[in-house]
Amino acid sequence: MTRRYFPIFWDTNSGTALVVGGQEDAARKVRLLLGAGARVKVVAPDTNTELDALAAEDRIDIARRAVTEQDIAGAALVISATANDTVDEFVSTAAQVHGVKVNVVDRPGLSDFTVPSIVDRSPVLVAISTAGAAPVLGRKIRAQIEAVLSPNLGKLAQFAQSLRREVKNKIADAAKRRSFWEGFFESSAAEQALSSDLESASRSATVLIDKAAAGKREGRVVMVGAGPGAADLLTLRALRALQQADVIVYDALVGPEVLDLARRDALRLYVGKQKGRHSYSQERINGILVDEARRGSTVVRLKGGDPFVFGRGGEEIRALKEAGIPVDVVPGITAATGAAAALGLPLTHRDHANVVSFATGHPATGKSDPDFAALSDPNQTAVIYMGKSKAAEIAGSLIAQGRRPETPVAVIENATLETQRTLLGTLSTLPLLSRVDGLSGPALIVVGDVVSEVNAEPLEQIEEAATPWPLQTVA
Repeated sequence: MTRRYFPIFWDTNSGTALVVGGQEDAARKVRLLLGAGARVKVVAPDTNTELDALAAEDRIDIARRAVTEQDIAGAALVISATANDTVDEFVSTAAQVHGVKVNVVDRPGLSDFTVPSIVDRSPVLVAISTAGAAPVLGRKIRAQIEAVLSPNLGKLAQFAQSLRREVKNKIADAAKRRSFWEGFFESSAAEQALSSDLESASRSATVLIDKAAAGKREGRVVMVGAGPGAADLLTLRALRALQQADVIVYDALVGPEVLDLARRDALRLYVGKQKGRHSYSQERINGILVDEARRGSTVVRLKGGDPFVFGRGGEEIRALKEAGIPVDVVPGITAATGAAAALGLPLTHRDHANVVSFATGHPATGKSDPDFAALSDPNQTAVIYMGKSKAAEIAGSLIAQGRRPETPVAVIENATLETQRTLLGTLSTLPLLSRVDGLSGPALIVVGDVVSEVNAEPLEQIEEAATPWPLQTVA
């Protein structure tokens, strides 16, 4: 018959945990028990240096002898980790006789409980069990959960506990209290607690509690950088925000793989801008964010790359603050660093560049073009965003300012995605690179000697044109 287990959590104040065995398997269990605050006794003829050190620090008790039935009868629970069949069977039988719960390492048939893989965010604990069938699988699942849960989740739980009396006193109705707590863990107060800013979290929580007591729900906006494209480059905080969103307002550069990670029932509003097709003005986008937040929604403003690198994040934050809407910012991997990592392209290098500059090929209406004189330093890597259609002007201006025509150049389309395409050439062939058939996705231009370090495959190489390209300069 297949063994089945009911998950429970043992109160470590209820008695002493007995560990039988003195080597690594036993030490591993002792570490887990001490981490949970248990009193631990070890019984074994010989013990390793780790257990000896713990005993010297008075963190555990050690009896250096064979285990006895009296040892087992006086324990709250027993773990046998001897790898000795005779001893393990004795421990299991004696524990059952005395009604003590027992685990024998790697022997589920002798155990009446298993030790799970544990994600510890005390006081929050997550336990993963495979009922002894596949312990390595349990550890792999634990690693995935570790990656999702904030390291400060325990601080958030403790902060929430500190609010419980105030919430109960101010919000008398039990249903309204449940609604408050459901919203609280998606609020700016929760984010501030997760960031260890408990002073701000307390102020924000007081506002939330008072509004809930008055029957109001406070909305907010979370500005999230979606990264350069690949969904697995999202930060953990970005993933958490997507899973808490009521409304997601997203751009053209945000792919379906990223949206697939969002809360399924969230309202999704596409407000993408593309060259020559601005279906939503910036003012209209600002208005949508303000209106949705005022309805009490948690709004995620999802932007490709990083919101503060050519993403108009500053303009939207200003509009939200002027409207009195709480706003948090979750940074993303900007396209330049994502593309560089995907290619193994160092943006700075001791042999080639000690400065890296980001510039846009499409400044706002009425604003000047990039300072090409500043970008012409041969010891600098220049990364041009949104410069594909102005490649000829960019190349001509840089060369006119003294940058060598043979300076290596890369044009990177759809960086970090499966459709990524990289074209290599020189500054003098940059206009040819940008006009390659099918180069229709968002692209970055990287100019500098660091490009010579790119040695990845597959790459497409554009050689110098047989007919010299006529330089075009910007006045």
